[in-house]
Amino acid sequence: MSVHTVKIDALQGGPADLAQYRGKAVLLVNVASKCGLTPQYAALERLHAQYAPRGFTVLGVPCNQFMGQEPGTAEEIAQFCSATYGVTFPMTEKIDVNGAARHALYTQLTAAPDAEGYTGDIRWNFEKFLIAPEGSVVARFAPQTAPDAPEVVAAVEAQLSA
Repeated sequence: MSVHTVKIDALQGGPADLAQYRGKAVLLVNVASKCGLTPQYAALERLHAQYAPRGFTVLGVPCNQFMGQEPGTAEEIAQFCSATYGVTFPMTEKIDVNGAARHALYTQLTAAPDAEGYTGDIRWNFEKFLIAPEGSVVARFAPQTAPDAPEVVAAVEAQLSA
């Protein structure tokens, strides 16, 4: 199944239209502004800037389910990301990634295993999913895995050369 068909809104209103990423590799990350892992925004932005010319994007998905670490409004989230980390990659609306109100996007994503075979609920902020150009999930990375870790970069490059 392709993530390109899932309906989700952009951070500041209107549909995000995941179909626009058809043909591109996407690193989809549930993000939060007040988390110990928040500095990963800097590496996510560098990865986005480095590979965007080759058909890649990072897609941030704000979530407030982990100790209330993303409490802000859409405007506050956008301002924080831009001012603090220079984020230029797209962001979706704030959603639930676990539980009864889990967004359909994450229902699909959480079925994908990570390198250790883990599937299921998102464990914390900054869990990462690499989406292939045709829309399938090809890799899952734990929250603590840095966006510029060798295994993440290698997986991204493999999708870009495919």
